[in-house]
Amino acid sequence: MSHITTISVAGMTCGHCAASVTTELQQLDGVTDVHVNLDKGAVAIISAEPLDQEAITAAVEEAGYNIA
Repeated sequence: MSHITTISVAGMTCGHCAASVTTELQQLDGVTDVHVNLDKGAVAIISAEPLDQEAITAAVEEAGYNIA
């Protein structure tokens, strides 16, 4: 069973932004897919198991953004 975690990320405005966030989130253990909606600033993270919120926050910050 897959788990979907949806977060809001502040400051993403272009494809490069989305790619940076996607790359960092895909490195988390168990993540199988990441979908970014730039218009809404939303990111859906699909994973095999529930993800640790601190790990998600750290990955987004590593990409240079903040969770809104």
